[in-house]
Amino acid sequence: MSEEYEHYEAVVVGAGPGGAAAAATLARNGIETLVLERGVEAGSKNVSGGLIYAEESAPYTIDSLFPDFREEAAERPITDYHIHNVAGDKVKSFDITRLHDHDTEWCDAVLRREMDSWLADRVHEMTHETGGGLLTGVRVNGLLRERGKIVGVTCDELDPIKADFVVAADGVNSELARQAGLMNWDEPDEWFQGVKAVIDMPEDVIDERFDVGPNTGAAHLFSGDLFDGVRGGGFLYTNEDTLSIGSVFHLDSLVAEEAEPHQLLDNLLTHPLLAQWLNGQYDEVEYSAKLVPDSKKVAHPAPHRGRLVLVGDAGGQMQAQGPIIKGMNHAVTAGALAAEAFAEARMRGTPEKAGRLYEKKLEDEGVMGKLRPTQYRATRGIAENDRVSELVDGVLSSSLGRAVLSSGVMSGQLERLYGSPYLSSMIPDTRTPYVTLPTVIAEELGTEITDENEVEPKSLADRIGDLTYDTDVGNPHIRLRDNSYEASGAAVSACPVSAKDFGGGCYREETVRENGNEEKIVSLDTQPCVECGTCALVADTEWEHPRGGKGVEFREG
Repeated sequence: MSEEYEHYEAVVVGAGPGGAAAAATLARNGIETLVLERGVEAGSKNVSGGLIYAEESAPYTIDSLFPDFREEAAERPITDYHIHNVAGDKVKSFDITRLHDHDTEWCDAVLRREMDSWLADRVHEMTHETGGGLLTGVRVNGLLRERGKIVGVTCDELDPIKADFVVAADGVNSELARQAGLMNWDEPDEWFQGVKAVIDMPEDVIDERFDVGPNTGAAHLFSGDLFDGVRGGGFLYTNEDTLSIGSVFHLDSLVAEEAEPHQLLDNLLTHPLLAQWLNGQYDEVEYSAKLVPDSKKVAHPAPHRGRLVLVGDAGGQMQAQGPIIKGMNHAVTAGALAAEAFAEARMRGTPEKAGRLYEKKLEDEGVMGKLRPTQYRATRGIAENDRVSELVDGVLSSSLGRAVLSSGVMSGQLERLYGSPYLSSMIPDTRTPYVTLPTVIAEELGTEITDENEVEPKSLADRIGDLTYDTDVGNPHIRLRDNSYEASGAAVSACPVSAKDFGGGCYREETVRENGNEEKIVSLDTQPCVECGTCALVADTEWEHPRGGKGVEFREG
């Protein structure tokens, strides 16, 4: 019966930037391509910080594939880049535009709903010309196999579809990558979690408060003690008439500190430093969250199996190394290289070799070197040793360490060191660069901020209530396998729409009494889920995406 299934030369799963790049490149090579997107519209399921880069060294950029992209789908060019070290109300800021400009042709702030829907329109036009097209509201739930080999995909809403080439661009929670045995969710320390608030602000107010113009914009990063000791930091990006403000943390650190993501975001929003930008202009329009792969650890060096290739977050291709935060540009490059590999292999009569050719192109074009830098791999064994990390933190916090940092020679070099691309690629995943060092810098060199921040962030209940959902009644996409607090209790605080002593989130803590004994358990309600996938890593669950068009719908992203 499988011979009767509809067949396409290529099927692309996911219409984000990686999927769009793959589909556009396939179509330009005359390849019949079908794109399947589970959201009601491309971008409705996607969240990013978000900045998209065009690197000078990259073989493909989003505007080389879609020439009108910057004018039609992006927000503001980001021309200024700053990092703020925070200790209480003291702040020491550095201009690290030098780091931002390294290997950069241009960089724009984007919002995913607008960007991805614009890309999808272009992709549909291009793929339709080669006999394919783009379908939304379709969830691809698995791989179609014949005699153990991948020959296509299966869907909730459609019959199985056969293809000579399958591109998994279905995001960080890729079910195809997991089913193929190429990615897993075993280790929280291999992932970040990001949460974001989009703030409505008139264009002229942004220009004035951030000292930018119509064709310029600013990015601000934040680290130090304002995040309760959790490894990670905050960001603020200027869009055309909104701000994207959020935080990104190592997931294992969130769990260890029992920190609540929404509260850490509020720590940033209410800090005195942000008063200069937000006072009198705080109008939060959307709250969102997602997992982020740590490419240094999980970017797959051979992201393919049979006819299947992984691009973007599905293959762990997200570069987050200290102040360097790049993902969408790598997804674009990977998507285009994957399509290019299939076109070349097909022309040679060996389409089955497309995956290995894709792997080679990622290496030869320097993509893997950026995602998994040699410098980090060479030093992590020492730098991330617990005893070494504790020793370094102790030295930095000592009177001697403080004296060295505050000395004229060292303090004058800190901005240059922060702006070094080479040093940024070596940053270890420890408290030192995220908490200890920036805190000591701010304490010793910082200026006290005396402004009073008047911002009152929305409650978690209001943030959830403002989101749009199409609940798939009777078809929960998450199931608790073990509801004991020991097995799944970490989700109560780590889930971005849950919190201790909050009854309206996904995960809730309960005490049950049975036979005279009390036991703490966890209950689950998937209705307010933002589909980030955090609980798949920190709780004992069965996790899958909702059916096509169901679940949360982001209007900003």
